[in-house]
Amino acid sequence: MINGSADYRDSGLEFPADFLLGSATAAYQIEGAFQEDGRGPSIWDSFSHTPGRTLAGDTGDVADDHYHRLPGDLELMSRLGLQAYRFSIAWPRIQPSGSGKPLEAGLSFYSRLVDGLLERGIKPIATLYHWDLPQELEDAGGWPARDTALRFAEYASIVGEALGDRVAVWTTMNEPWCSAFLGYGSGSHAPGRTSDLAALRAAHHLNLGHGLALKELRHVVTKPDAQYSITLNFHALRGEDKSSPEAIRRIDALGNRSFTGPLLHGEYPIDLLEDTHEITDWSFVQPGDLEIIHQPIDFLGVNFYSTATVRMWDGKSPKSNNDGHRDVGGSAWPGSRDVEFLPQSGPLTAMGWNIAPEALEELLVSLAQEFPKLPLVITENGAAFDDVEVDGQVHDVNRIDYLRRHFTAAHRARARGVDLRGYMVWSLLDNFEWGYGYSKRFGLVRVNYDTQERTIKDSGLWFAELIETRRIPEGQE
Repeated sequence: MINGSADYRDSGLEFPADFLLGSATAAYQIEGAFQEDGRGPSIWDSFSHTPGRTLAGDTGDVADDHYHRLPGDLELMSRLGLQAYRFSIAWPRIQPSGSGKPLEAGLSFYSRLVDGLLERGIKPIATLYHWDLPQELEDAGGWPARDTALRFAEYASIVGEALGDRVAVWTTMNEPWCSAFLGYGSGSHAPGRTSDLAALRAAHHLNLGHGLALKELRHVVTKPDAQYSITLNFHALRGEDKSSPEAIRRIDALGNRSFTGPLLHGEYPIDLLEDTHEITDWSFVQPGDLEIIHQPIDFLGVNFYSTATVRMWDGKSPKSNNDGHRDVGGSAWPGSRDVEFLPQSGPLTAMGWNIAPEALEELLVSLAQEFPKLPLVITENGAAFDDVEVDGQVHDVNRIDYLRRHFTAAHRARARGVDLRGYMVWSLLDNFEWGYGYSKRFGLVRVNYDTQERTIKDSGLWFAELIETRRIPEGQE
């Protein structure tokens, strides 16, 4: 162990008592029970049931069976000592068609979840949208259609009224970039469409849905100290040659500022509009939209996993497209298809993502500089590795090392003045990893998908020690 060195393997660093430590999940990835108690189909149900869309044809039909195993999973959270649990609510479990009267069974499930968290002293952080759009809304146009944002506001009002006396934090959206540009641009995520225009329209209507939902939540939520937020996945970009500054500008505009611009500055970046002018004139942005989108939030949720190295493609050599997502033929980068994503140097996680804790520190510092009055919370960070269970134990030293280095990065960012208030490890449980099916394991807790048995990994025990002591424990070198 090289304490205090640039490798970010510090130990003994302390976090204050009010620094929130917890874990996170998403409904479609863990709940299962996809046709029970009136739940309607989502775009991820349809996508995963379409041959060739997911690895090995895996679906979220059963996943971790969390819907039926809620009491046991709550006890797992208690054993880990979680201070907070970030979960998402399945829209089609509340409104099967995406509109109309809610299902009491669905609301009851999340009410039991919230009550179970509060009984154990765990702060509930509810995400309204983690990618499971009701299929009927997709059939009517999906996020490229303005009406979907209006339906989302209606849904937010229903859930806010039902749970708004108890939920501590409301997050409107998780990673809207993925919903827009992987769902409607590259086609690697549900609903699997490949249209530059649809992706840009979806991005705006996701932004609009956020603003409309915030207005509804603030109207119906009765918990006086409830907080409101959105979670974005930031693209931490690096250069490779003299063309890289332009490539970085383009990807930053589309991958980051297409959301922080309207959400936090009240306008779309001019260079983004110029980069995409051959695709659209952005006339779908109607008068008053930006005022609705640009509302105060209590903190910004930051999801971080790895970096990306980019340059402009020369148009001659074979183009590398290693942007960290499954390549299924479409493009996640409308207006910037001539940007090349280069392979990252190791070490890598099982996802093929590079491990770069210094990039997390720099990202947090840069966000604090751009938005100096806005607190930050790491709402997702973690790693997939090829864990193996031996005699009822999982010795996942790579994950411990990953977490130790990234918690060190978070601590260093705080030492540089960043108002960072919490850290949610992804993920509580091994689960359905979208297009990768069940081939990738991110959990602090191993799930045997045949028996649904849960086993706390060594990384879960390491994290429990961090929570209890408020100090970064040592790891194995």
